Amino acid sequence: MAESPFGEHTTCNPKESICIDAQRIYDSCGDKDCLSDLRVYFTEQSQSVIDGAVSVRIKSADVITVYSTLEQVPFHRGFYSVDMTFFFDVAIEAFMSPGSCPVTVNGLAIHSKKVILYGSEGSVKTFTSEYNYDECDCKQLQPSQNLPKATVQVATPIALSAKVCECKCPCNPPCRIPESICRRFGGDFLQNGSMSVYATIGIFTIVQIERNVQMLIPAYDFCIPEKECVTTSDNPCEMFNRLEFPTNEFFPPTVCDIGDENKKPDCGCK
Repeated sequence: MAESPFGEHTTCNPKESICIDAQRIYDSCGDKDCLSDLRVYFTEQSQSVIDGAVSVRIKSADVITVYSTLEQVPFHRGFYSVDMTFFFDVAIEAFMSPGSCPVTVNGLAIHSKKVILYGSEGSVKTFTSEYNYDECDCKQLQPSQNLPKATVQVATPIALSAKVCECKCPCNPPCRIPESICRRFGGDFLQNGSMSVYATIGIFTIVQIERNVQMLIPAYDFCIPEKECVTTSDNPCEMFNRLEFPTNEFFPPTVCDIGDENKKPDCGCK
């Protein structure tokens, strides 16, 4: 047993079995995608910069949001198709002449992806006490439409490359661009221009299908805090004195320290 600062004891043996309401992951998949030649859309002001550029270079890429929809797969009970639409904020460095300093502009890239995962079946409606007596929750699903929930996790994209070329014909976005994204860039996106930019982005994703279930689990103890809250001080020196010395900043780790333990390079490490 170990005693916490609050005088409570913790143990490694479960005290009882309890029932909890949780999101169980029924199926999941991970993927690594190289999204090549994604058309980058710009607002009118940014497009004018691209039209005058002689070359471009990708600076960074960021995931703004991912929209996902879930549909049952016909004749395949318990399976669902997850349709995802990724919206990327792509920073492009435009060179107006050879050897000149680049001008950075931001544009929008869109990518769609579909996966099929198992999500089991369910035909119940859930009503909770958070709704008032006279209110009607119009979003309650019908018994035959009791769908699980799809979640999408995306790591920070890797900006690989970008190229600029003459625009041969107007190119419409693959889907409707939400108003919130247009406001993020400060206006509507143009469908045509004299020059077009195509970016290549690498992404890592994990897609999960979850369903709300009641599960029986072993309970060890209540989640009692094991440390006291540190009171903040207005004295900057007191705050500084509580910081640990950043040894790693002065002595960066070697390739042996950060490499995979199972695949260390031949560098004489023991």
